[in-house]
Amino acid sequence: MTDLQPTHIYSKPAFDGVSPDDEFLVAIHKYINGYCDKHHHFAFDPANPTVRLHEPTFGATEIIAAVDVLLSTRVTMGPKVRAFEREFADAFKFAHGITNNSGSSANLLAVAALANSATEDHLKPGDEVLVPALCWSTTVWPLIQHGLVPVIVDIDPVTFNMAPGEIERAIGPKTRGIMPVHVYGNPCDMGEMMDICRRRNLILIEDCCEALGAFYDGTPVGKFGAIGTFSFYFSHHMTTLEGGICVTENFELAEMIRILRAHGWVRELQDPQSFYDKYPGIDKRFLFVNQGYNLRLTELQAAIGSVQLPKLTSFVDARRTNTAEWQKDLGKWSDFFQFQKETPKAHSSCFGFPIILKDGTPFSIAEITSHLNKANIETRPIICGNIAAQPAMHMYKHRVVGNLGHSSNVMERGFSFGNHQAVDAAARAYVTEKIGEFMKARGLS
Repeated sequence: MTDLQPTHIYSKPAFDGVSPDDEFLVAIHKYINGYCDKHHHFAFDPANPTVRLHEPTFGATEIIAAVDVLLSTRVTMGPKVRAFEREFADAFKFAHGITNNSGSSANLLAVAALANSATEDHLKPGDEVLVPALCWSTTVWPLIQHGLVPVIVDIDPVTFNMAPGEIERAIGPKTRGIMPVHVYGNPCDMGEMMDICRRRNLILIEDCCEALGAFYDGTPVGKFGAIGTFSFYFSHHMTTLEGGICVTENFELAEMIRILRAHGWVRELQDPQSFYDKYPGIDKRFLFVNQGYNLRLTELQAAIGSVQLPKLTSFVDARRTNTAEWQKDLGKWSDFFQFQKETPKAHSSCFGFPIILKDGTPFSIAEITSHLNKANIETRPIICGNIAAQPAMHMYKHRVVGNLGHSSNVMERGFSFGNHQAVDAAARAYVTEKIGEFMKARGLS
């Protein structure tokens, strides 16, 4: 312990900044642009048709931003991370944005903050939190890791989101919260969700990791709950390569997430003074006031994010256009295909293009996806299907409501293919053509 209270929280980097006029930097930028112009060709090529699940959203500008950070030698979380957090929060009018290293970590931090003993009326071991059966594994694991009990409920087969009726049915005496997932970027019915939370006094955590750029009734998803979470993974709407962010309107929760994100110390707090005053004998650079992880974003990632963020609207617009066109073009086979429908009042960010095979369809998922894969059209299951059917869930305490039939149907009879900014009219036509070939070969055209 020491009475020393340093004025500089961070040590000075060896070389803090780059000069844009430096002759070597100008040359580096030139060669990066040249390299990308020569080698980065991600647009659909009719001569070599391929439709991948995703193509990079980033290019020379983002690479240059990252290289500049490396050359500055200031690479760990600092001013670029704080700037990106502010830019993201301002773009969607969130009060607070706290970045981290993945959407999964964002979910972990959200649950950890709400279950922390220093949080007022915090979640406690044994409390139940409702989750949709159609979700990703790290929607559920943070709950289990904090001694909470996931209660798994079925989805609405039309929107693929948590069914309000199933939510009401699932609420029991130990239920403390709901953690909805905006599946494939399609917002849940937040009007009904918020009404249930108000009437039942439930905490709402929004898993928006597939729904960046989505809105419900003009309000961005993530703004309805106590905490919202987003992902900036490589294959998502925009990227920081890996990365995520928690958003909240609550200052105390934001500060708690900042503490938990980095070791349990107070370095990144907006208002650390009360802790400095309470513990004056401890060096403020290394003052630990709670438990914590190390889930920080780097300066490189933040620099990429700051370049990506202004492009997000155009990326989402492209996905929405693709969805509308495919639903129209593939609608001729609506006797066999069911599509996800946008929630009323919602503006989906269309994470992918999911298809469910209807009952009585005379072919299997394996048959149609094999045909598409051979045509270089990549496919995948929808999220991880019914999470309750995954073997890992049998290892941990949870509660299942009903038979989860709709979620099981998605798992057994659903698939999706890529819907992203690099899919253009020619790529859409190619996918439709190959599905048409498959249907014609079975006499279903």
